[in-house]
Amino acid sequence: MTQPPSQQPPQGGFGAPQEPPQGSPQPPAQPPQMPAAPPTPPPAQPGYGYPQAPEQAPGYGYPQQPGQQPGPYGQPGPYAQQPGPYGRQPGAYGQQPGPYAQQPQPGYGYPQQQYPGAPGPAGTGGGGPFKGRPVVLIGAAVAALLVIGGGVFLATSGGGDGKKPVTHGSTDAKPSVSSSVDEGDGNGDGRGGDDDLNAGRKAGEAKVLWLQTNDVDLPRDGSDVYGPWIVGDTLVKGMYRAISGYSVVDGKQKWTLKLPADMCAAPAQTTTDGKIVIGVKNGTTDKADCSDLQMIDLNTGKAGWKKAIKQSGLFDMMSDISLAISADTVTVGRTGASNAYRVSDGKDLFGKQPGNCQPYAFAGGPKLIAASSCRTGDVDKPQNQIQEIDPVTGKPKWTYRPAVGWEVDRVYSVSPLVVSLTQSQKKKWSLLAIKENGTLRSQLVSDKGDKFSPDCSGAFVIFGKSLEGCTGVAADANTFYMSTAAGTSASARTNKVVAFDLNTGKPKWKAASPAGRTMKPLRMEGGNVLLYLEASYNQGGGIATLAPTGGTPHVLLQHPASTSQIESSFYNPKIAYADGRSFIASGRVSAANDKEELETKTMMAFGK
Repeated sequence: MTQPPSQQPPQGGFGAPQEPPQGSPQPPAQPPQMPAAPPTPPPAQPGYGYPQAPEQAPGYGYPQQPGQQPGPYGQPGPYAQQPGPYGRQPGAYGQQPGPYAQQPQPGYGYPQQQYPGAPGPAGTGGGGPFKGRPVVLIGAAVAALLVIGGGVFLATSGGGDGKKPVTHGSTDAKPSVSSSVDEGDGNGDGRGGDDDLNAGRKAGEAKVLWLQTNDVDLPRDGSDVYGPWIVGDTLVKGMYRAISGYSVVDGKQKWTLKLPADMCAAPAQTTTDGKIVIGVKNGTTDKADCSDLQMIDLNTGKAGWKKAIKQSGLFDMMSDISLAISADTVTVGRTGASNAYRVSDGKDLFGKQPGNCQPYAFAGGPKLIAASSCRTGDVDKPQNQIQEIDPVTGKPKWTYRPAVGWEVDRVYSVSPLVVSLTQSQKKKWSLLAIKENGTLRSQLVSDKGDKFSPDCSGAFVIFGKSLEGCTGVAADANTFYMSTAAGTSASARTNKVVAFDLNTGKPKWKAASPAGRTMKPLRMEGGNVLLYLEASYNQGGGIATLAPTGGTPHVLLQHPASTSQIESSFYNPKIAYADGRSFIASGRVSAANDKEELETKTMMAFGK
C-alpha cells in the first residue's frame, strides 16, 4: 500500500466571495508536509449542517480567479452562508414548480453575497446548482423515495397522424406487466385531453415517445424520486414504497416491486449486470431508521437478499445513509461508521477500519473512493482523508490527506479523480485532481468572473454525505469539464462549458451555449462531452455533444418546441440518455391536493 505523507491542496483555487488582491499564485513545486492529527477523542461528524437560507442562492462553489490571495497550501477562497437541507417543502400546500420555479438546495456551500473578482450570485435567474433558478428549500432531505407511478401518454409515432396519446395505468403487485389503459386527460399544462403531443412537431425535431403522469397516492409532503437507471430496454425509478421498471420504447410498466416501507437511499449506478442495492426504512413510523438493505435485479424486478445494516456503537447513526456500488460491492456510508456487502449475495465484506480514521462516504464506479474522518478532538478543526480502497477487502491502496479544516464534499469524477473540498469555518471551496498513486495532480483555478453551478440536487443526506450524483460536470483522462451559471435575465440565459487541464489546473478553453439557451455536461460519450440543452417555457430542450477541443455544441436530439411547457415544468429534472433516446424525470412529486397529485407529469421520453 502506498501512503504518502499528509498533504495539503495548493493555494488559490475555487470560489471566493471576497476582494482578491492582484497577482496569480502558483502551486509550489513540492507540496509541504503537515503533521498527522493527534489521536484524540473523535467529535461527532455534523454532515451538512443547518445554516440559514439565503435570499439569493448562487451555484455550488465557484472557482476563484488566479488573483486570489494565497493561503495555506490548498485553501481556496471562502463561500458565504449555505442553505441547509431543512426548509420549505414543495408539497402539500404548494404548487408543483414550473419552468422558472424555485429549486431545492443540495445542502453544502452556496455563496450568498459576491464580491468583485469572484463568482457571485446570479440573482433570481442564475448561479444556483439548480439551473440558476431561484431556490426554495426542500424540507429535511429524507430519502423517502420510490417509483413514480405509471400513467403513460403514448405519443404517436409520427407528427400529426391523428392518433391520441393514451394513459397506461400501473399495477402494484409483485413484478408484473401493466395492462389497463385509460384516456389521458392532459391536465396541468393547458393542453387538452385530445392533444396529440407530436401535432406541432417541426422538421428536424425529435418525437415525443411517451409522457407519464403520477398514479401513486403520496404522503402530504410528496416524495423524492430515485433514479432513473437504464438497464437494457428498461428504465427504472424508485419513489415512496415501490420501485418500477418501464419500457424505454413506449413507457409501459414492465414490472413493479412494492416495498414494506419508504425507500430511503440508492446508489448513483448499478452493477454491470443490472443489480442494485437500495435502502429501505425499518418501519413506517416517524422514528424508523434507514437501516435495511434490499438487493433488486433491475432486469426482472425480482427482489434478492435483504438484511439490516450491522450497527457498530452508540454513535452509529442510521437516520441517513449513502450507498455506492463498485464492481460487486455496495458500501454503506454514514456518520460514525461504514459497512460493505457483496451485491450478489449480501455477504459482509468489511466494516470498521483500523486506526484513527473511519470512512463516512464512498464514490463508486470503476474505482471505490472513500472519504474518511479522523479524530482531532476539535469539532471546528476536522481532519479528512481521501483513499482508494480495495472493494473486496476495504484496504486502502493510497491515502491523500488535505489540511486540517477541509472536508471532502463531493467526488465529481472517480477516474480521473476530481474531488470537491469545503472548509465550513472559513467558508471556502476547492477542487483537486488526484493522480492514480494518490498524490496531488493539480488544483483547479478559474478565470476571473467565472461562476459555476454543479448540480448535486437530490444526492445528499443530512448527517451522512453522499459523494456521488452530480451533473454539470464531466471528465476524460486529461480534462475536467464544468458548466458555468446562467445569466440573471431571460434575455441572457446562456452559459458556457469550461474545460480545465487536469495536469495544470488551468482553463484550456470555453465553449458557449447556443443563443438563449443553457447547457450542462452529463457525462462523456464516445470521446465527446454529452450535454443537456435545458428547456425553457417556449423552447424545447435537447441532447448535444461537445468535442474535447471545444467549439460549438452538436445537437443530437432537439426536443420539440410544441411541448416545451411540459418539459420545462418538471421539478428538479433528472436527465438520462441512451441509444438515441432521451428521458426527463421529475426529481420530486408533490402537489396541493390529491387531484393535482395524480395529474402531475413525472417523466417524458424523446426519440427519432
